[in-house]
Amino acid sequence: MSGLRRRGAAGDLGNQVEGYLLWQARVAEAEQRAREFAGPLEWLTTGQREEIERRYVADHLHRARADLERIAARCVSLRAEYEHRYRELKGRCVAVTLAVCAVLMTAALLLVL
Repeated sequence: MSGLRRRGAAGDLGNQVEGYLLWQARVAEAEQRAREFAGPLEWLTTGQREEIERRYVADHLHRARADLERIAARCVSLRAEYEHRYRELKGRCVAVTLAVCAVLMTAALLLVL
């Protein structure tokens, strides 16, 4: 993936195309692995071989989809966690800045008096 999520209509289309291409690569990989799996089983009929390959591909893609959904859920969870931590850190930084400004103003007033 590109690493950064694009924004806007063109970015959404780009993300969809990228996702489609990645999934098609996953499908091609599953089909290749299914052929390699069924290849040594010389005693299979053509119909049996096709059925085994079809089931192998379906199982592989089912597992891949489950993995991607789990990763996506974790990404959402991490994003929420990081946004929460960022808000906390930002609040602390503002509080420290205000405290330092208050101390400096108090010191300046005491020096003037």
